[in-house]
Formats: sequence, structure tokens, C-alpha cells
Amino acid sequence: MKLYCLSDHPNAPCLLLTFKNTTILLDCALDLSSFQHFLPLTLVPSQRLNSLPSWKPPSGEPAAKEDLKNELKECSGRVFVDSSPEVCVPELGVLDFSTVDAILVSNYHCMLALPFITEYTGFRGTVYCTDPTQQTGRQLMEELVEYMERVPKKRTAGNWKKPSFLKLLPAPLRDAQWLSSWKGCYTKHDINACLSKVQITAFSQKLNLFGSLMVSPHSSGYCLGSCNWVIKSDYEKVCYVSSSSFLTTHSTPILQDPLKNSDLLLLTSITQTPAYNPDSMLGEFCSNLTVTIKSGGNVLVPCYPSGIIFDLFECLSGYMDSVGLTQIPMFFVSPVADSTLAYSQIFSEWLCGQKQSKVFLPEPPFPHAELIKTGRLKHFSSIHGEFSDQFKTPCVVFTGHPSLRLGDAVHFMEMWGKSSTNTVIFIEPSFSYLDALAPFQPLAMKACYCPIDTAMSFPQATKMIKDLKPLNVALPERYLSPPASQPLRTDLVVEVEPAPTPYKRGCVIHLPIKRRLERIEITPELAETLAPIEVKPGVFVATVTGTVTARDNKYILQEAPKPAPPGTPSSQPIRKRKRDEDVGVTETAQPKQYVYGNLDVEELVQALAKNGITDVKVEDSASGHIIHLQAEDTIIQLEEGSTHIFCEGNEPLRRKLRDTLISCLPSF
Repeated sequence: MKLYCLSDHPNAPCLLLTFKNTTILLDCALDLSSFQHFLPLTLVPSQRLNSLPSWKPPSGEPAAKEDLKNELKECSGRVFVDSSPEVCVPELGVLDFSTVDAILVSNYHCMLALPFITEYTGFRGTVYCTDPTQQTGRQLMEELVEYMERVPKKRTAGNWKKPSFLKLLPAPLRDAQWLSSWKGCYTKHDINACLSKVQITAFSQKLNLFGSLMVSPHSSGYCLGSCNWVIKSDYEKVCYVSSSSFLTTHSTPILQDPLKNSDLLLLTSITQTPAYNPDSMLGEFCSNLTVTIKSGGNVLVPCYPSGIIFDLFECLSGYMDSVGLTQIPMFFVSPVADSTLAYSQIFSEWLCGQKQSKVFLPEPPFPHAELIKTGRLKHFSSIHGEFSDQFKTPCVVFTGHPSLRLGDAVHFMEMWGKSSTNTVIFIEPSFSYLDALAPFQPLAMKACYCPIDTAMSFPQATKMIKDLKPLNVALPERYLSPPASQPLRTDLVVEVEPAPTPYKRGCVIHLPIKRRLERIEITPELAETLAPIEVKPGVFVATVTGTVTARDNKYILQEAPKPAPPGTPSSQPIRKRKRDEDVGVTETAQPKQYVYGNLDVEELVQALAKNGITDVKVEDSASGHIIHLQAEDTIIQLEEGSTHIFCEGNEPLRRKLRDTLISCLPSF
């Protein structure tokens, strides 16, 4: 069993597992941290960004100055790439993706790289995920493509990636990793093509992979449709745990029982903000928003169009009612705003029990349906058209992208950034808020960092592993040491006994799982011929002679072919045919007897004496015994598991000794 790690970011996982002649890709997430190195894409031409000075390389590098012309801009001491943002895709050159049999997706954040794999690598397998994962994943991909395509750049910057120029750049751009995997975004055609390869599955549904493995998804409690995968053969079990949550949110709670007692547990996507408690951050979010609104300012919340935003609508509306801000409008702006709000109301079977019960009243499971009906929450596909007619301040705006490099959030940052009464509140843990704000400096508006990450914490991960009791654990290398920003927080690691197997991008690991058994079915006709014999109390043995047939990774033991008619030429070599005849085996007949157990040296010496061989000398050796028959000039070498007779080609003597040896062993 091998594991290939194709991603550098533990929360953007992409792992490839080879198990029982089957190749499975576990998740295919995009690492969007590369966005931080690019200038924002503005809907309206920004005089401020257009007037940024070009970065000048050190003196004495005239070639760099010419090749990097108009590629790099400098803002507040930091260098940015003036081009369409690029994404960091998984490592696609490790193996031939046409050999991948299946892709298992755990949640919608972990499928954003799917078009790169299905449309550009020769992949011919099947993608498995739940219905909410497919629908929400489509929405996230369509939103990303829409943001990219509606503000195209005239040119693409690429010279700065050359090693000769990269070393001249200042940090952090100089330290950017995996530049060869940075690519432009895919298209809407790619999205539709890749989703046509998806097969929808339900929680606990068992899926047969070519008769070799059974896979099944089980709720992970992280978001709508998120799951952990169990991969089983007849005698081995592998569990893939990704983005799991023990908190009470709108999604189905985590189910742990199917994950217990596995041979291998693959763990990834633990919380990205271990120092921030989600409940505390939700309180800070509401209080900071209230202070800003009461002072006459506006609040911008850069976010994804699905996930925690549904809980925020519910909590925030109730909180604003309690502090007398019921009249303040909330705007939700996204190219997929309408569809994401609608789908959240129809996925009732994927919700927690409390929200499921509302469906039978009948009531909408989420309160944002009522907020839309009363006009407190207004949703728009963009800031053009109808939005301009209904927009009023002060207000709260939820929009994308959380990186602040593309989408409508960029426009609001440009519009509200010059006023200190306004506030931008960061709730997504995937991006550093300092990096997100860097190209907007100097900035007058206030910034609050309230990351709400519902993924399990490090102590929860440690406890879960103890409860699940896997024989082996593999996890990202980063989880075995404290974060670089908090080197003294030894509690921010995953503690596992025995020591886990760490992995990082580009490595290939031979996992300590050895296949020792295989399941074989016996046909009823062959089973009727078995005659078990008790060799010791409670232990029965039966001889089986048949033919093994392998088809679709299933093995069947059936009756051997009938004997050939007399006179039919044999296909076996003469030497092998003669050797088989010596031990009573023909091409189709069963052996006369089967022997087992260990030889008793004294019993063998006595048996030799009965057969007229008395001049016997026994010597002990490192691996057993050596019996020297001096009169016959023959040696019998006894070792554990083997016996050798050296008789200088005396065939009658060899057969006599063979029969004597067999007579000293129990048989059936």
C-alpha cells in the first residue's frame, strides 16, 4: 500500500492511495494562498492601483529590468504581480492519472481542483461525492470563474517566475513555493465537463470499486454533505478523515462508529486557527459589527457563498433584533447567491435533527427565507442593476472573495477603505487578513479578524484517534510540531501512539499495511466433496483439489477438470511428470496423502533400524540435525520446514529413505 501526497497545504488536501491494485484519489482541493501575491481585480478601473510604481530590480540587472517591465508593482513596501491571480494546483506529474480508478471527495471545498484533473490529465475514472457537495462545489467553481472572467487582464505575467529573476525579488514573493504548479483558472465548460463524471452517493451507501474494494461515506459534521470515507477490503480497512467537526452547526453531526478499529487512519484538515474559539469569534463578530453600525459606518464581510454564512444570517439577525438594529439591511452579493440560498432549503436530509424537524411543520429549515421575505436580507448576483436601486447605508454586505483579490469585495474595499467609520470583518480562516489587506494600504477603515473555523481542534483530534483505535495513523508533517507563529504551544500538535507516519507534498510513503489474506469462494459442487478429518481436538483438516478462477477481483475455487482419456499426450515435461508420479500425483488426481508436523529424530533412527540401516550417526547443527548413514555414504539434513537427502544418485535408496521419513510423520 502506497500513499502519494500531492498538496502542500493540509487544509487543501489531495492524496493518492494505491490499495489492492486500485488507485484512489482522496480529495482534489485548490491551494488559493497564491492569491496573496497578486494585485486585486477591480470592477471599476482604480486610479490608485493603476498609479502604483513598477518594482525596480537592484542596480546592475538591466536584463531583469526589461523582462520584468509592467509585471510587478510595489505598494507600501510590498511587491505584487500585476496579472490575473493564479491558483496552485496539486502535483499532477507524479504519476499517470489515466490509471486513477476513482476520486473520493469529502466536502465542496475539496473539489475545486477537479476540472484540472478530469479535463487535463487523461483521467477516465469516476468521481464520488454527496449531492450537496456536488451542487455547492459547482457554485464555488462557477463563482470563481465568474470573478476571473468578468475582469480579464490584458497580459499574463510569467517572467518573474524564472529562477534568475526570482532570487532578486523581496520577500514574501521571493519565497513563494511550487511556482511550477501555479496555473490560470479553468472555464465554465471545464466545470460542466468534470461534473458529468460525478456519481452521487448518500451517507453510509456502499460502493463497489471493481469488486476489489467497498467504499462508503459517513457524515463528518463540517458542512452540508461533508463526509469521511471508509475504504474496506475483505480483511483490511482504511479510514480517511478530512474536515470533521464536533460542533453543533446546521449540518448532520459527525458519525464515528464506522471509523473505529481500522488498519490505517488518514487524517487531514484540522482547524487552521487553533488559537481562536469559534463561539468567541462569533460573539466578537456581532459586537464589532454592532459598534460600527451604531457609529454610522458600514460593515464588509468577505466570505464564501455557502457554509458558515448560513449560521451567520441566523445568529446575526437575532442579535441585531436584540440591540435594536432590526432596520439595518443585510446584502448578500454573489453570482450564485440565488442558487446557494435556494439549495440550502431543499437539502433537509443533510441537516441536523433540529432543522430537519422544521421541514415537517412545514417551515423553512433556515431563517434566511423569512429574512428575504421581510426584506431584511437582500441578495443580488452583482453590484450592477437592481442592487444600485436598493442599496442604502449603513448596511452589512456579505460578498466574495475572502482573499480580497477578486469579486465584489474589492469594489467595496476601494469605496469604503478611506473612511475610519467603516469596518471589514474577516471570518474565513483560509487567508491571512494582513496579506489580504496589503494591496489596499494605506487603509483608514478598521479591520477585525474573527475567523470562524468549525473544524476539529488538535486536542479533539488526539482524543478522536484514541477513541477510534486505529493500528496506524498517517497525517501531515505540520501536525507533529507547533505552528511557526506559536512555537511554545505544545498543545497545538496531534499526539499519537505509536508514532504516526508523517507526509508532505511530493513524498511517496510505503504504508505499514501488508495484505496477508484473500477471500476465496468454494463452489457448492466442490464443497460437497470435502471430507474433514480431525487432526487434533477441535481442529479439522480437509484436502481440496480444484481450479482457482479470478474474475472482477473475485476468486472462485471450483472442481478440477475431469481426467483426460487414456492415451492422451501430457503437456507436462517428462521430468516433472515422473516426479509427480513418485509422490502419487497425476495431472488430475489428488495426492495419496498429506503429511504435517515435525520429525522426531529418535523415532526416525528407530525406523531406519527396522529397515536395515543401523550404522547411523546423528549430529546437531545450527539449523537442525544432520544424520550420517556411514555404510550407505548418505547424509540426511533435517531443518525446520525442510528435509534434504544426499545419496549420490542412488535412486532405490532415496525412495526407501523417503518412505521411511513419511512413515514418521502424521498424515491425512
